[in-house]
This record gives sequence, C-alpha cells and structure tokens, in this order.
Amino acid sequence: MSNHPIGRVISHTGVLISQHEMRANQSTGVLPSLEIVSIERQKPSAAFDFEDMVQSLHELFVHDRQVASQLHSTRCGICYLHFLLSELQYRDEGYYVCAQCSQTLGHQDVPMLHKQQKL
Repeated sequence: MSNHPIGRVISHTGVLISQHEMRANQSTGVLPSLEIVSIERQKPSAAFDFEDMVQSLHELFVHDRQVASQLHSTRCGICYLHFLLSELQYRDEGYYVCAQCSQTLGHQDVPMLHKQQKL
C-alpha cells in the first residue's frame, strides 16, 4: 500500500499531484496545472510568513500602547505610531514626524487635512 494520500502520487519532479492529472499529462504531454502545484508547494512557507507577520505586528502594537500610555507622547503624523515628544520633530505643515518618516520624506512638503496641535 502507498504512503501517499488516496488519489495522489508524486511526479518525477517530487510534486504531489492527482492520479487524474498524471494520466492526463502522460497521454497529452501537458504540464500539471500551475495553480495546483504552486498552492501545494507554497502553503507551508506562506503560513510561516503569515505567523511571523502577525507576531511582529502584535509586538509593534504592544510597544505602541506602552508608549501611548506615557505622559509626553503623541503620534507621528505619517506612520501614526506613538513616540515620546523628544523623539518627534514638529513640521511647518502642522504635524509631528518620527525620525524614520522624516528621513523618508526628506525636505518634501506633505500637506495635512488635519493639523496636530503643537505640544
């Protein structure tokens, strides 16, 4: 008896495909459907990347909430994360900006619809 799931075989490339696809491909020479092959190949790595992303976002939000709870903190007007006022620069356009967003913006003016009150 085979170790593979019912109706599945491993092709010469090592990819798990259906017996129906194998029969169809042998007689016609057509390659297996890319959708089926790519989904089966990428599922484990995609799930791993998603879990890392969720964990990273969780850590970012926990840190953001900790900073937001401090007395002298406010949001960056670009990335909207909380920083201590000493870590922010108030721009002439009427909003605070963190060091990373400031570096990304450079000297480019970014008008805002809602201005932040300078603290």
